[in-house]
Amino acid sequence: MTNTMIKLEFDNIADLIEHSLQKYADNPAFSCLGQTLSFAQIDAKSKALACWLQQQPNLSVGDRIVIQLPNLNQYPIAAYAAFRAGLVIVNTNPLYTPREMQHQFKDSGAKAIILLSDLLPKLNEIKAQTDIELVVTTAAADLLTGDMNAPNGCIALNQILSDYCDATLAPRPPNNIHDNAVLQYTGGTTGVSKGACLTHSNLMANAEQTRLRLADGCNEGEEIFVCPLPLYHIYAFSVNMLVFTTNGNLNILIPNPRDMDAFVQAIQPFNFTGLAGINTLFVGLCMHPGFKVLDFSKLKITISGGTALTTNAVEMWKNTTGCSISEGYGLSETSPVVCFNQPGKERLGTVGTPVAGTEIQLWDDNDKIVEEGQIVVKGPQVMAGYWNMPDETAKVISKNGFLKTGDVGVRLDDGSIKIVDRLKDMIIVSGFNVYPNEIEDALCQHEAILEAAVIGEPDDKTGEKVCAYITVKSEVSETDIIMHCKKLLTAYKVPKQVVFMEELPKSTVGKLLRRELRK
Repeated sequence: MTNTMIKLEFDNIADLIEHSLQKYADNPAFSCLGQTLSFAQIDAKSKALACWLQQQPNLSVGDRIVIQLPNLNQYPIAAYAAFRAGLVIVNTNPLYTPREMQHQFKDSGAKAIILLSDLLPKLNEIKAQTDIELVVTTAAADLLTGDMNAPNGCIALNQILSDYCDATLAPRPPNNIHDNAVLQYTGGTTGVSKGACLTHSNLMANAEQTRLRLADGCNEGEEIFVCPLPLYHIYAFSVNMLVFTTNGNLNILIPNPRDMDAFVQAIQPFNFTGLAGINTLFVGLCMHPGFKVLDFSKLKITISGGTALTTNAVEMWKNTTGCSISEGYGLSETSPVVCFNQPGKERLGTVGTPVAGTEIQLWDDNDKIVEEGQIVVKGPQVMAGYWNMPDETAKVISKNGFLKTGDVGVRLDDGSIKIVDRLKDMIIVSGFNVYPNEIEDALCQHEAILEAAVIGEPDDKTGEKVCAYITVKSEVSETDIIMHCKKLLTAYKVPKQVVFMEELPKSTVGKLLRRELRK
């Protein structure tokens, strides 16, 4: 733990955002689909939307509003407007099914939604089972076309921006810095999706913690960051829309990172200095011929989080761009950053040291401190609890304020934390603990293997056996792969089965979904 106290200059995110939008008014703020908006333009548009939200009779300070958009310039406009109107944001994945939408909307009690027009049919299926009354729609290119059309019962975002462009924002009532700012729903990988209550204090503290760790390489008003990860995910929401924006930097938003051709075309005109991504994205970009020939002379910060970073990805990225990757670690419940490697001073294979003001301990099943165990976190970024779920909150936050992460880790000699694996993903072979991350990293060191996912399957002799699922970039046999693993791993860790796949199952943010392989 570091003893640095996190000091907050503002009482709420709205004040922080307004200060930044006005301080850097002339700077470019967000670029998407060939359109770059300045801080002043984001300020004006988010203020107009905030004024409209304030004047809705069925919306009050503290009410929840859903934002269900891909990475478009409309996203920061909507999010900053919600904060400025005193509302609580419910970030929602645009790829959700109607069933998933209904759970999140009903559970949060949201009264309003700002969503992509294409998603209206899904909303209409379940809207009657929710508390949503106000529906604001926008199409991807609306800020370019100026289109003000909206279906019956909805209002177009452009219409609001036009009608309220000269409106005056009403004074916000005093708020408690510990009031909720965002309900960030967990991915539901361990059961029903739960809303992590992230307060103004949580998010602003974590933005400051992250900024301190980036300080040496992140210059005020000078950086250009590529943002391919979805803003509805707490990683990009916090890092791109809070940390980088409040530092006066430009974010290049990528609506669909799976379209690599469009991705490369979007960033080609910029001398980008930073990029945040995850393992699968780094590998995919390095395989793209158009990406390889871009100008990387200004690139100095590459951030990884959300899923384990493999040695293979680090080497491919370094060879392609000349830049190292700084891996970090966090959760929706921690706003999200807990640990982070300082750019240029990374200890590969670790997630770095805890950020300022954060204490990490390693616990066994009896909540006793051990050398290797479950990572537990205490700090100003830890959520207030799960929305309307006190029993679930009590399961993960101890009486002395430590959050149980469900991840297994070990602390190295320099204080860096190495993530061993998820507790629930651990494989037990003849009584020995086997962690999939280690096996996946070894597999990906084979030159023919592109990606790997490892799970445990029942075995009569050993209880469980290690099974590997892989995608390849050149022809290779199962025997070759097993021989490769035998050189790197002790016998009980070597996969007993290798399954070749066209594509590994992933979440919308690119995380490998091992649970899908267990079906």
